[in-house]
Amino acid sequence: MTQTARIALSRPLRRLFDYRVPDGMHIQPGQRVRIPFGRQSLVGLVVDTGVEPPAGIRLRPISAVLEDWPALPDETRTLLQWAAAYYQHPLGECLFMGLPPALRRGRPAEQPTETHWAVTPGADAATLPTQAKRQLALLEWLSDQDRPVPQKDILAAGFARAQLKALAERQLIRETEAPDRVGTAPADIDTLPELTPAQRQAFEQLPDPGEGFTATLLYGITGSGKTELYLHYIKQALADDQQALVLVPEINLTPQTVRRFTRYFGERIAVWHSALNDGERLQTWLRIRHGEPVIVIGTRSAVTLPFARLGTVIVDEEHDTSFKQGEGFRYSGRDLAVYRAHLNQCPVILGSATPSIESWQNATSGKYRLVKLEERAGKARPPAMRLLDIRSRPLEGGLSPRALQAVRERIERREQVLVFVNRRGFAPVMMCFDCGHTSECPRCDSRLTYHRRDRALRCHHCDFQMAVPLTCPNCDSEAYKPIGQGTERTEDVLQSTFPDTPVIRVDRDSTRNRGSIDRILERVNTGEPCILVGTQMLAKGHDFPNVSLVVVVNADGGLFSVDFRAPEQLVQTLLQVSGRAGRGVIPGTVLIQTCHSEHPLLNQLCNGNYPALADHILAEREALSLPPYRAMALLRAEAATMEESLALLDAAKAQIRDARIETWGPLPAVIARRADRHRAQLVFLCDRRGPLQATLANLCHFLENEKKPATLKWQVDIDPLETG
Repeated sequence: MTQTARIALSRPLRRLFDYRVPDGMHIQPGQRVRIPFGRQSLVGLVVDTGVEPPAGIRLRPISAVLEDWPALPDETRTLLQWAAAYYQHPLGECLFMGLPPALRRGRPAEQPTETHWAVTPGADAATLPTQAKRQLALLEWLSDQDRPVPQKDILAAGFARAQLKALAERQLIRETEAPDRVGTAPADIDTLPELTPAQRQAFEQLPDPGEGFTATLLYGITGSGKTELYLHYIKQALADDQQALVLVPEINLTPQTVRRFTRYFGERIAVWHSALNDGERLQTWLRIRHGEPVIVIGTRSAVTLPFARLGTVIVDEEHDTSFKQGEGFRYSGRDLAVYRAHLNQCPVILGSATPSIESWQNATSGKYRLVKLEERAGKARPPAMRLLDIRSRPLEGGLSPRALQAVRERIERREQVLVFVNRRGFAPVMMCFDCGHTSECPRCDSRLTYHRRDRALRCHHCDFQMAVPLTCPNCDSEAYKPIGQGTERTEDVLQSTFPDTPVIRVDRDSTRNRGSIDRILERVNTGEPCILVGTQMLAKGHDFPNVSLVVVVNADGGLFSVDFRAPEQLVQTLLQVSGRAGRGVIPGTVLIQTCHSEHPLLNQLCNGNYPALADHILAEREALSLPPYRAMALLRAEAATMEESLALLDAAKAQIRDARIETWGPLPAVIARRADRHRAQLVFLCDRRGPLQATLANLCHFLENEKKPATLKWQVDIDPLETG
């Protein structure tokens, strides 16, 4: 009997394709195969075998099997199939998320050969010509290394291929095999930092690895030493042949986390994030798939890796919105991590100083285990938080005189200061003081941000940019000036006010180059007096022992937002950035500038009691029947005109037959036009998730088959973090 296989393709298609398995070919679910598709030859993933072939249709045969083993093991395939159903996304695109880019394109699943170089025994530097100074420097650098060095590391150190070639031709260096990685470890692997009594008490409440699947929320205030608990837990819980996954929200947090873990676990540490090149990602993927006992530190996509022996999952800063994918396959890395741990029957620990409201509700209701760590490590104490009312106060670069005086006092004491400005650029808008004209993006319903370093106006939504006009484009007046505060303006004011103190700006613009954040952190960690100016990049997980003062330039942004999640995110951001102060022996102070110093949320925030704030937000959500007390989803549409977007959503709303589903809209999005695309959305709410998911599945089927313009796109967002 002819065998039939069902194949998934990396295409936005909500269907699978049946192919005939040639005689003598052995396949199994999860394998990569090459198949004919129209006039193309594509890579596919086997989803099922032995399926009933469609009657009356002659199936085309599978061309080739790319490996004799499944690229996606059972747990990974099950995870991604569940994710496709839960997030209402095409299965093929979800399954291919589990493969590195090289394998998606059909590259062989083989360890890429990496050239290593070492000094030839007996090499004599005196044989080099006197003018070959860079060759001599490279030879001396290689001589100082204790093992063969990968070529990419040599190039990253500033040397060139031509210098390598010249030394090799003189037989002063030689190509060699890579050193054996498995089983190597640093000498201090057994010298984990000793836990404080509070940390020890929290550690003893963490789940026993033998319990199988358990979900634990570790609520630990900033500076309490959650990372030390992770290190101790992995050392205790992880067997020598097991793997672990540690998720972090941002690429910029990965290097410092990797350094801390490598110190204690050596070559077991592997890294996964989007800044790695294809070869690096394939190498890491193969280590994981082949069962090496690695501890993976990665961003959200690491949860889809093909772990063979997963023993522990940790999600650091679990509240962070970066764990939710913003485009395409809109999955939550945190939520997939919990389900992944369930599939692998291992513990998962969610850590945060400001847990998400969903996780807090799961913990307080008993669904998750709750472990609290409410003391800072060592002699450090939580910072004192104060509100600075800036109504009718003169501001320089967004800073009030009291804030500048506080900065001056800390610098005179040779301490460090962090100034938090949640806007990059110099100013959020250019405005004419004669006619009132403002700089608008021609492609979006938003204003252009002024970047003075480049003399450019940029849109932070669609990346449009233009040179700054010298006069007003509307009336030709010279009174065309920047309005508002950005990191560049605050940086300039601080540089002119404190000319003898380094002012270091940390935002997406200043950390664009690879390694730039490492160089900045290395400079700050010297402890020398400096002023850090930055966006949310500075609020997450960084440990600056000499920072004694944090100034929040404007705390009012989230108080009056149309998004019901804005108060939660405001509280989390302010507490996280405040947590950078006073982490060493120097007491910390946080000054929060606001025009609403009487606001109850800000006053409650100054008490530093996040559990009380979370309980208050939960009570409001319950009274309003909002998540997490009801399931929510969004149907987003975008088209060449707003009429087309709204028409699609109206047609979708007309398909809702279940009276249990509440709908809001359709309405234009807050930024209704973005990159010349007109966006609208329809909100769905339901007391139970099951009926909502069934309705959305039917709706996706309807929309998939509905005739519509090619330029009209739609997308479902389950558990949205932005409802504007």
